[in-house]
Amino acid sequence: MSTQEPVAPPGGTPALTGHGLTLGYGNATVVHDASLTLQIGRVTALVGPNGSGKSTMLRALARLHRVTYGRVALGDGVAADELSNRAFARRVTLLSQSRPNPHGLAVSDVVAFGRHPHRRRFAALDRTDREAVAWAMDVTGTTTMSTRPVDELSGGELQRVWLATCLAQRTDVLLLDEPTNHLDLRFQVEILDLARDLALQHDVAVGMVLHDLNQAAAVADHVVLLDRGHVRARGAPADVMSADLLSEVYGLRVEAFVDPDTGVVRTEPRGRHHGLRNRAGRPSHHEDTHR
Repeated sequence: MSTQEPVAPPGGTPALTGHGLTLGYGNATVVHDASLTLQIGRVTALVGPNGSGKSTMLRALARLHRVTYGRVALGDGVAADELSNRAFARRVTLLSQSRPNPHGLAVSDVVAFGRHPHRRRFAALDRTDREAVAWAMDVTGTTTMSTRPVDELSGGELQRVWLATCLAQRTDVLLLDEPTNHLDLRFQVEILDLARDLALQHDVAVGMVLHDLNQAAAVADHVVLLDRGHVRARGAPADVMSADLLSEVYGLRVEAFVDPDTGVVRTEPRGRHHGLRNRAGRPSHHEDTHR
């Protein structure tokens, strides 16, 4: 039985909650009694070292990983496992790291896959479906490539197409598993900006796994820090990303400071050669700015 109650960030409306989740593979437990609440209009980032359970927890929220103990519930209190696959897919969608590689299809055809939970079997797209597809392509900037074969797209372009497919489901919850992985800098920024826009402008509850702590600090309202399957801290980025805690969790010296220009917390891991780079002329932050 779980001893941990789900903790929600203050001020928001819950959309999806994992209550005291214990998760594993075979006999190995990788997430221990962890709770998480995603809220409408908020971005929540799961961070932590490799193997800390971030993606496993996200997949459990999407009903793609079996829950050993605990439960996943929608914002209205309905248990996720009480819903059919189709009913759940109308409320929660996941952009995973591994996706099929369709051949011979146009971009608009792939995005239309997102309407599957809303359509009758073999039924053609109706007006609502077409409007949802058009909206998803518009907000992801993929409208101009609608007739292009997906085989011809770059990695960043294809990532946006799969995100449009998720958005075409028109769910209240969007889960993103390392959405910036393998993307160049421009597309990383565009994906993160889009996630933020979806929360602020479209009242979507966004939960994402990120490796880059600075990206998490910049885009998230709420950060959950996982360490070897345990939730070590949760809260606003500036409250979670302290130098002492990050250094302990990641096993190396990490400095954290508030950027005076943006007011956003920034982190900086320090390797063995960091001092040499400073002596070569790269300025370091003064000690009194460190958290």
